[in-house]
Amino acid sequence: MTDENDKPESVLEEAMDWLLRLNSSSSAAGLAAEFEQWLRQSEEHRKAWDRARKTWQIMGEVPPAYEHVWQTAPGSQERAEKAPQLATRMSNASRPARRWVQGVAAVAVVVLCLVGAWNYPAIRLRMEADYVTEVAESRTIKLSDGTTIELAAESAIKADVSGATRRVTLLRGEAYFDVYHDSSRPFVVDAGGIDVRVLGTAFNVQLSSASTSVELARGAVGISLEQAGPSDAMKLAPGEMVIVDRKSGKMLKSAIALEDIASWRDGRLFVNDATIGSVVEQLQRYNSAWIAIPDSSLATQRVTGLYDLRNPDRALRALVEPYGGNVREVSRFARVISRF
Repeated sequence: MTDENDKPESVLEEAMDWLLRLNSSSSAAGLAAEFEQWLRQSEEHRKAWDRARKTWQIMGEVPPAYEHVWQTAPGSQERAEKAPQLATRMSNASRPARRWVQGVAAVAVVVLCLVGAWNYPAIRLRMEADYVTEVAESRTIKLSDGTTIELAAESAIKADVSGATRRVTLLRGEAYFDVYHDSSRPFVVDAGGIDVRVLGTAFNVQLSSASTSVELARGAVGISLEQAGPSDAMKLAPGEMVIVDRKSGKMLKSAIALEDIASWRDGRLFVNDATIGSVVEQLQRYNSAWIAIPDSSLATQRVTGLYDLRNPDRALRALVEPYGGNVREVSRFARVISRF
């Protein structure tokens, strides 16, 4: 039997397309018969359809219209008995083709608006940032003061090192800083309202949706909330890291092996007592496919481990499978993590 993951991606994409078409209230008459013809082409088509439906359900969507069409296997006696009823229902539900086209046009307008709204934060970030990287791309930047910054995948910074205080803002993602020593001009990294203040040192800063983490490789740094100021800073020594919950301000310090600091530079992701959801967020920066984890009980599980960034899909499976999770490849553009 063909393994589920060996199906051509085009069949899965067709299944998702059918799901959207059948779920539309403005579906044209005769669509169900066309769908049945597609469904009975092969066993792969039925498997792809089952996966598409499961994905739809775990994302919280309502049952698609015409669900009765696929409840029974193609060619079975039960569906044959339902055929007259189906024809009656489809006839009663049919709408003029012109209205259907108008509905599609309206949906297209909504989609375009949503795409614009979705992309607005990214557009604004690009306008604000001085340096940006794309998915799975890293970049080395040399600032005018002699500081070197290695920017991780899908990350962004803006920098101003011309004043009395040298300042870099981490707008998104992660970066490793090797700061040029200048005793007269402190160097400050702002990461989501968390200030990392140094004179000359090497450290990694990672910004997620809920927290900021700092790993110190060399020298000394002070970590403080932006409104608190340098005098209230937590001090780190080499081989230490801190995770700051930006909502509560709570700081959790722990030890880290020097070789694991900024391990992303070697294609590895090291996490210590992190939630699966936060690790998925980091892996997303190395995977061009959209990743969803709608199961909150799975997303809040805590993990410690080392994952291969050079193969983000394999890293995802290694992350969730020990906890009963599965990575469903809906298409080359989407991954859904669930327990079924």
